Amino acid sequence: MTARPIVELMRVLQFGDSTLPVGAFAFSNGVESAVQTATVFDVVSLEAFVSAALAQAANGDGVALVVAHRAAVGADMAAVLEADRAALRRKPAEEQRTMSTRMGKKFAELAQRVLGSSPLDRWLDAVRAGETPGTYPVGVALAFAHLGLPARDAFATQQYGLATLMLGAALRLMRISHLDTQAALFRLTACAADDFKRIEHATLDDMSSFAPLADVLAAHHVKAHVRMFMS
Repeated sequence: MTARPIVELMRVLQFGDSTLPVGAFAFSNGVESAVQTATVFDVVSLEAFVSAALAQAANGDGVALVVAHRAAVGADMAAVLEADRAALRRKPAEEQRTMSTRMGKKFAELAQRVLGSSPLDRWLDAVRAGETPGTYPVGVALAFAHLGLPARDAFATQQYGLATLMLGAALRLMRISHLDTQAALFRLTACAADDFKRIEHATLDDMSSFAPLADVLAAHHVKAHVRMFMS
């Protein structure tokens, strides 16, 4: 087996870092309402909740990501924009749309500063012009395609980022330790390879986002009187 170039690995680590300044700390992806309604109340229920969110993300944002990555490699910006719009259309809750587009724009601005000239420039111009929403998974796909990194790495970054976002929120919302969340993260990411294999060759028609519990909790969060997070 050929060893992976160390610089490639470090690029994946950089863009997958949980401290990447894209505003993830402001969102909980439903964890706040799940704790408030006692849907999540311990490590086991938290892990089950995050696992369901990761499965939903793989089938929705993950498909948009692999399609956008494929389009970016082929220099097909029209297909990139269609994947971007499709990703937003699969999010019925306003808070989820806000999370994806705010993080997407922040990611694009950061990547633009770090990478210099890249396809992200054209995409960010389209976002600012209101031609496309600017979702996070598509931003990640464009950056990784520009770096010559495979869609698999971009998918891993997306899924890892979502898991750490939710587990980080849980640390601020419930009685749970950093050791608990790290052990949960280790278990939760074990299925990433199988999830990617399932969607690797998917098209936008294969996207799905059925998650009624997430939709109910999002509605609950909108009306909550006390909130730490934007979602």
